[in-house]
Amino acid sequence: MASNRSIMRIQLDASAKAELDKICDKRGMTQIAVMSRLVGWFVKQDEVIQTSVMATLSDGAMAQLAKQLLKRAASERGDDK
Repeated sequence: MASNRSIMRIQLDASAKAELDKICDKRGMTQIAVMSRLVGWFVKQDEVIQTSVMATLSDGAMAQLAKQLLKRAASERGDDK
């Protein structure tokens, strides 16, 4: 039976690793489980969310993006003003 899984390695600095350990302990999850869920969530997001999460925009562009996201969210809820 062929597996539908892929194994990947990540590199974290010491402080990020310590915080990941805390999250895993708090949630009672393995590092693999936490990272799998995070990556699974991330790849399902649209390009705008992915870009903002990855912080690949300048502060000014991030502010403009935030405004656009708020307008889009309000429009989708039907409370355009």
